[in-house]
Amino acid sequence: MSARASGVRVDKVVTSGTFSLDGGTWDVDNNVWVIGDELECIVIDAAHDADPILAAVAGRTVIAILLSHGHDDHIGAAAEVAGATGGPAYLHPADRVLWDTVYQAGPDGELADGDVFTTGGVDVTVIHTPGHAPGACCFHVPALGVVFTGDTLFAGGPGATGRSYSDFPTIIGSVRDRLLILPPLTVAHPGHGDDTTIGAEAPHLQEWIDRGH
Repeated sequence: MSARASGVRVDKVVTSGTFSLDGGTWDVDNNVWVIGDELECIVIDAAHDADPILAAVAGRTVIAILLSHGHDDHIGAAAEVAGATGGPAYLHPADRVLWDTVYQAGPDGELADGDVFTTGGVDVTVIHTPGHAPGACCFHVPALGVVFTGDTLFAGGPGATGRSYSDFPTIIGSVRDRLLILPPLTVAHPGHGDDTTIGAEAPHLQEWIDRGH
């Protein structure tokens, strides 16, 4: 648990599995985030294994399952969690090509920049941040001072762009123009690894540009 406001808490669940793309497969640990109060919640990135995610949900009403992008390691448990909870899974339509490598049926709904989901009276705003994937999105929760950055921004820089459907100049633009403008004390909860803050990462933008992807 890393933040509280108005009875809302953020729980972190780490699940393990594989990520496959472009003919390669890698072992990965993913951060799954569950934000809500004692009655309802939102799941961010239903990765790998439904059981620990459902344990964190703990019988609450799932308002939505928000998917930061369509890579298989981030969506692998989405259908099972949706089926078990009745919570609809949302993905940006630009990532449907990635979703379709895992599922035959489409997601329950589509994400769009500026969409707002509410749980426990706290608003979660969708920020479209393409680059790591065309439909990559982050989820900003101003009331908690946090942003869930998926694989767009990590402690130490932007996400990888060396694979299909990704682009380095695009992710740099997304990070610069959509994320680094947030308040410096905003805590970034990424899809893998440790938390950081916007203020900790912002001074390094030029270093990331110089090193490229």
